[in-house]
Amino acid sequence: MPRFPAGFELAEALTAAARELHGTGTPDDTMHTAVTLAVRLLPDAEHADISEIQRGGRLRSLAWTDETVRFAAEPRQGGQGGHTPHPDWERLWTTPVVRTDDSEADGGGNVLSGLGLRSALSLRLRADRRRLTVLTAYARKPQAFDEDATRIGRLFTAHVSLALDSATVREQLTEAMRTRDLIGQATGILMERLDIDAAGAFDSLVKASQRENVKLRDLARRIVDANSGAGGRGVTER
Repeated sequence: MPRFPAGFELAEALTAAARELHGTGTPDDTMHTAVTLAVRLLPDAEHADISEIQRGGRLRSLAWTDETVRFAAEPRQGGQGGHTPHPDWERLWTTPVVRTDDSEADGGGNVLSGLGLRSALSLRLRADRRRLTVLTAYARKPQAFDEDATRIGRLFTAHVSLALDSATVREQLTEAMRTRDLIGQATGILMERLDIDAAGAFDSLVKASQRENVKLRDLARRIVDANSGAGGRGVTER
């Protein structure tokens, strides 16, 4: 994909990226596609990752283009020689974009400089009171990301956020359908084994879930699995 500052080519590139993002099946697929596209879209970007930043400073990598940046937000245990996360990341709680022009400007000693990454452009994807989800592009040269790169990054992450929300909703609906089917199977098993109607079987399932402090879905799966393992015999849920 060509490097560009702005214009019609950028619009075409973002449209193509949006199609690719919305063609993914799960949130994980969306994030892994997003980091690959970020390197292709953002001028001078060499690596990219998506990280979750929790209150208190805990960091977790969710997607990455390569092993170099997998640990930019999640250092190897004992492998960074005491490096601390770059302080600019804390600013993401109050601003949607943080640009690091040179990780060695203050003498280094942070994760980015330890990995040889001089520049970073961090763009917030999601935020709530407890955690942030952030897409970050990296480069090995200082001052790699200018205002044009920042503008392209913000446009791109708007598409990523929409695609991620859409994939999350699809995943939740799929899980809801699976849960409904599972509960239906468990209800049918109880109807047969306890010789009761559907309402009574479902009520029995709910009461057992409350009594055992187990999620309804997990209890239903247990009943179905037990029935399958016993060849369809021996279920005695009350």
